[in-house]
Formats: sequence, C-alpha cells, structure tokens
Amino acid sequence: MGRILENLRVPIAVIFSVVLIVGAYVIARSVESPSVAQASTETELLQAIATKDSDTDGLTDWEEALYGTSPTNSDSFSLGMTDGEAVAKGLIVPKAIADISVATSSPYSLSSDGLPPASPEGTLTATFATNLFSLYLEAKQANGGADLSEAELSDISNQALNSLSANISTTPDFKSANNITVSGSGADALKVFAVNAEAVLAKNTNDASKSEILYLQDVVQNDDTTALPHIASIAKSYRDSAAGLAALPVPEELSTDDLALINAMARMGEVVTDFARVDTDPLAAMLALKQYPQTVVNLSNSFARINTIYKNADISLSAGTPGAFFVNLIENAAKKQAATDTKYE
Repeated sequence: MGRILENLRVPIAVIFSVVLIVGAYVIARSVESPSVAQASTETELLQAIATKDSDTDGLTDWEEALYGTSPTNSDSFSLGMTDGEAVAKGLIVPKAIADISVATSSPYSLSSDGLPPASPEGTLTATFATNLFSLYLEAKQANGGADLSEAELSDISNQALNSLSANISTTPDFKSANNITVSGSGADALKVFAVNAEAVLAKNTNDASKSEILYLQDVVQNDDTTALPHIASIAKSYRDSAAGLAALPVPEELSTDDLALINAMARMGEVVTDFARVDTDPLAAMLALKQYPQTVVNLSNSFARINTIYKNADISLSAGTPGAFFVNLIENAAKKQAATDTKYE
C-alpha cells in the first residue's frame, strides 16, 4: 500500500476532464440527444465545468471531490501550500485511498485531525470520485505499483462513468394520461383552457432577465455566483408551471400535447435545478447540460403542436383579451421552433 501511495503522482486532470466531457454525453442517455457538434454552447460549458479551478490551487473543482478538499479554499488543510502542491507532495491523497486502513507512516499521520473530510455525500461528483480512485487503486495494485498509461487511465475513467451510469435511474415522466382530467372539446373549451393556462403561467413567473443557459455561463465562465439564485428561480417556475397545468381540465383534442408540455416543463425544471448545483456537484450539472438541448426541443415541439390545434380551431385572440397571452406564446414558440431545431438537431 505504501508503494502505491508513493507512486500516486499522475497528471490526471486533462485525461479525466476529457473523459468527463465525453462521458457526460453517455451517462445521461435517458433522453435521446442531438449531435454534440451542433450543441456548441453546451459543449463549451461542459469543457469549462470540467476544467474549472475556482480557487486556482491546481486542482479542478471536480477533482477537489476526489481528494476531499474545498474548491473555494486553495489550502484546505492549512498545510502552507496549495492543495495542488499538497497532492503533488503526497500530503493529500484521494479520498478512496484515505478511506482504506493504511500504515501509520501514511502522510496523514502527520495531521492531528486525522483524514480529510469526505467530499459531500450524495452528489454524483462524490460518487464518481470515490469509484474512480477505487478502480485506480486496483489497477495500480494489479500493475505492481507501476504508473499507468494514459490509455489505462482513460479506461479506468470510462469504467467509473459506466458504473455511475448503470446506477442512475431514468427519471419517470412527471404525469401520465391517468393524471390528466379531460373535459369538453371544441373552440369554446380551447378558449377556456387558454385563459386558465395563462393564469398558471402568470402566477409562476421568475426574476430572471435572461435564459438559464446564459446564467450558467455567467457562473462557470465569469465566476458570477449571483446568477445561481436566478437559475434556481427559473427552475422553480418551470416546476410550478408544470404542476399548475397538470391541475387544469384540458379539452379532449389537446390532452396528448398538454401532457407532453407538462412533462417537458417538469423535465426542464429538473435540468435547470441541476444547473444551480454546478458549484457543489459539477458532474450533475454536466449531465444536465447533456439533457438540456433535447429538453428545449421537446418543450418547443409541445408548444408548436398546441399552436397547430388552436390554428386548426381558428382561434385568434386580440392582445389584452383573457387567454391571448397564452395563444400568442404558443404561436411565437412555433415560429422559433425551426431555429431551435436547426441548432440542436
């Protein structure tokens, strides 16, 4: 064990960051995704999250979870050096190894506080980190303590990601057809629904002045943590709007597409909620980014199909008329659909 600890000096950041970026597209496979190349904004953010080092200590934020160090304190254990330097000197070792009983000659015996605290429990990043270095330790032991090649390190990273993937349950739809109350049909019923849906959306507005993806860019690329409450507000408005729409009686001809809209909004609420966790659970935010483009498409498609139903019913309401906001909203969403599909599909 001592020899493995002595030889634990691998430049893992670049290799594992690349694997995380690619793996994020593999793990969140519960939502069919568009081409990676087309979703340029999301890919750039994945790169930024995977390489972000908030405290400039030589360890990326997600690596801090591997070692049980703080992403906002460059000298987490007051060793008189950065966490990156402490890792390089062997004074801080991966949490997966620190959890294993080692001889008292371990560098940790120098600390009166014992082992460093575990990374936050229950996060995807912490789960990945622990499994990653457990696999690393096993591979080093099998290799007689010798350094591993980049290919071997990449393979270990993929094993950790695959293991995480196998343990992530597919999130079920928020509502099913059995949860929706179908009532009436025809133009009058559609107008009533428009009025009620408008009231739901008006009740669940948020304090945002721009989109969730732009706020995430502010956090990741500009270190603007004041954007996080705005992201959380947007997520809440999606969730509450989905719940409010689900409680409304819906005309028969609208029931299928209304259900799709409800589930798309609920899914968007989950995705954006994980955006807000980018500083505490980077991997969760990366997986959310993976799901984001298709979720945008699903939401846009739902609005577009509802718009078609209203158009077919020859319903057009003047601005200021109850329900007009909803009718105009779905019409505008339909107009934007082509641009959205061009970007993401």
